[in-house]
Amino acid sequence: MVKLIIQMQSKKRHMKTQIGISKKNTEVAVGFLSGILSNEMTLFVKTRKPHWNVSGESFVELHKLFEDQYKQMEEAIDLVAERTGKLGEKTIGTMQEFSQLSSIKEHPGKHSTSKDLLKELHKEHETVIIRLRGKITVCSEKCKDAGTADFLTYLMEEHETMACEVRRYLN
Repeated sequence: MVKLIIQMQSKKRHMKTQIGISKKNTEVAVGFLSGILSNEMTLFVKTRKPHWNVSGESFVELHKLFEDQYKQMEEAIDLVAERTGKLGEKTIGTMQEFSQLSSIKEHPGKHSTSKDLLKELHKEHETVIIRLRGKITVCSEKCKDAGTADFLTYLMEEHETMACEVRRYLN
């Protein structure tokens, strides 16, 4: 009996995902997801910083905006990691990996005005939107992975909303 359980567990560990996407296309999608996860993590941290440091006449309003947005990103981070698992792969998870793969860069030691913080976050959301938009077509058409394409569309729309909210403070 114990031998049978061990054999079953061993088979589970080596079980390949068979969901109609080639190994090559899965690797491409997971590569995209790793970069997206890295951007989400970096933008999450970059949104926490102004949440902690915002000041001035719109303090309460901006403090709440940043909190709402980083909470949305926290949820998105988990969903990106789960999508990688659905494709049968392991998710990256170290700050070094995130830093290496992120197209969003941090600026240690820089403390900006509220308006500059808003401008920077707006720019970062737009960067994420553009990158996601480019990956949607590749996932859908080239990788034949409608699930990841649909998921990336959802993420893009979330960032479009966050960018719009931030932009309204800049007009």
